[in-house]
Amino acid sequence: MKNNDLLTKVYNALLAAFGSQHWWPGDTPLEIAVGAILTQNTNWTNVEKAIRNLKQADMLDLARLRDVNLRTLARLIKPSGYFNIKAKRLKAFVEWVCREFEGDLEAMFERSVQSLREDLLSVKGIGPETADSILLYAGGLPVFVVDAYTYRICRRHRLILEEATYDEVAEFFTDNLPEDVAIYNEYHALLVMLGKMICKRRKPRCDVCPIRDVFEEEPELAEDER
Repeated sequence: MKNNDLLTKVYNALLAAFGSQHWWPGDTPLEIAVGAILTQNTNWTNVEKAIRNLKQADMLDLARLRDVNLRTLARLIKPSGYFNIKAKRLKAFVEWVCREFEGDLEAMFERSVQSLREDLLSVKGIGPETADSILLYAGGLPVFVVDAYTYRICRRHRLILEEATYDEVAEFFTDNLPEDVAIYNEYHALLVMLGKMICKRRKPRCDVCPIRDVFEEEPELAEDER
């Protein structure tokens, strides 16, 4: 089975098992981008609390986030954990948007994907997963987000090499799926659900895995096919 057919079967099996995930929660591109930064090293429940604090303080605005002092911002986002570090990262992102795009997120997302991604990665505290989450979920741009769940699932099913880099894993998906923002969005969300509920780091529930049958009928991929 070719990789594109295999990934399509996996996607269909996950969608049948879990249904559409309706990701990413957020009312505006800014709120989604803020959430992508705050969700680093924490769960979404904590991020929701931090975003609720920002909303109540009327701080989900680029100019206000730029001008607020770090101590106040850190206090508002405290539920997300590592709040002093994240306040600095959020400030760095907001100041970059205001400086480079005059505070216009729409103008930012009009840039070419590759160029914008490279610039996002130059912002202190923005790594590949955060950058791609901002591009895909806030900007609606065709990039595939890779996280710890994606790595775990792909390695366990030998879709990627153990030493595969972030970009290599992302390319495995983008090279073998249609360039479709909706599919990239849904696929990532479904992999997260699989990783949380079934393909756990410890004691995975392989007996009830919804993609088990797909791989039982699929011979191991040769190294040059990964």
